Amino acid sequence: MSEDTMLHDVPSFVSEYIPMEISDAEFAQISLILSEMRGFNLEAYKDKCVRRRIAIRIRANHCFTVREYCELLSSQEKEVEHLLKVLTIHVSQFFRNFSVFEKLRLEVFPYLFSAARQEGLSHLRFWSVGCAGGEEPYTLAMILDDLFQSEMAHIPVQIDATDVDSTILESARVGLYSQERMQELPFHYRQKYFTEENGLFLLSPKIRNMVNFSNADMFHDETYQQSDLILCRNVMIYFAREQQEKVFRNIARVLNRWGFLMLGKSETILGESRGYFKTVCPIERLFCPVKEFER
Repeated sequence: MSEDTMLHDVPSFVSEYIPMEISDAEFAQISLILSEMRGFNLEAYKDKCVRRRIAIRIRANHCFTVREYCELLSSQEKEVEHLLKVLTIHVSQFFRNFSVFEKLRLEVFPYLFSAARQEGLSHLRFWSVGCAGGEEPYTLAMILDDLFQSEMAHIPVQIDATDVDSTILESARVGLYSQERMQELPFHYRQKYFTEENGLFLLSPKIRNMVNFSNADMFHDETYQQSDLILCRNVMIYFAREQQEKVFRNIARVLNRWGFLMLGKSETILGESRGYFKTVCPIERLFCPVKEFER
């Protein structure tokens, strides 16, 4: 659902009473509430976009002031969940941007297995950042199971998937999806890995068990672990420039020298962070590290 659609769902008379501008003090109060109740770092997100989305929830709750909304937010866990969903909009599909996964299948995966053999690695680690409903890491798992079983027999792949929203992670673990999430999924994969249940599609236990989901904040250093492939697609667009720099530095710190970082189609690396990575494929936003960091 778009922001415009959400705004149109709000009764028009409410808009007269809700200030479009949220003061710095009010913003800080909402940030404190989210930090204390969910450990969510609101300050890291782009200010203008965040304030607009908070205003949507204020209107939706028919609050007449931001202070009134803060009181509501402090007392209702359900509203905290609603606000987090608005702030971290989860929109995904299986094989979203199909060419990305073709790049991984044809070039990146074979290279990583080859590098693992040369380096004498016991396993590879792939990390899906901001995994939302699990479509992205499950897509990785399906490709690996379908085409790379012989390679994984010698070098297993650990697939980790993280998101700041614990509720959406619970849904991801269940692995039940609507038709709209399946639009780009090849028919072969639908037949092989899904069973239909009352118009919904349940992912096979075999694929679900290949992915480890966990709640994690990108601004906590302990979130980062050594990885061979990091998919961080359509995550950076929500962060302020300073916070992007911090995330990129942490990624560069834990990405193995033979590994890859993949961003979203509309994202790029700016500022000091450009010195940490070399572009491998500008079309698919694929990068590799160029600097060594203390481990």
